[in-house]
Amino acid sequence: MTILVMLSGAKHLRSIEGYLSMPTYICAAREGSLTKGQKAEIAELITRVHNEVTGAPRSFVQVLFGDLKPGSQFIGGMRPSADQVWINGDIRAGRSERDKSKLMLDILRGFSRISGVPEADVWVYLNELPPKNMAEFGQVLPEPGGEEAWMAALPQDLRDKLRKMG
Repeated sequence: MTILVMLSGAKHLRSIEGYLSMPTYICAAREGSLTKGQKAEIAELITRVHNEVTGAPRSFVQVLFGDLKPGSQFIGGMRPSADQVWINGDIRAGRSERDKSKLMLDILRGFSRISGVPEADVWVYLNELPPKNMAEFGQVLPEPGGEEAWMAALPQDLRDKLRKMG
């Protein structure tokens, strides 16, 4: 089984139930290849890694899963010999190259450990979007490092909700 961890553009995010949140990681795998427990563990892994590497609040991280039907995957116009899994997502621009590499490798290794897929079969792609091109919770997102001030400016009920999320 090959796994691709792809952090891609917003046009892809809209195709899965209209969700768009930053950072968003969308995991698409062969139907039935990941258990509910694995999905929960992967979501926790991605949330923890993103928080630890970037410093962004855990409540900013969204992880979605979608099933790929047989015959719906192609590489180079051909069906791959192994199953593919994509984790599509976006992160705010402004992270260092070192942090982006750590983010990719920690997700790659953790996903491999959880799913049992060899690391050599896990592919990772990052796509960065300028924070000024994103809005969540009714507000344009802050530059990296500006999360505390951004959260402090939110209505109290929304701050409470976000704090409960992590």
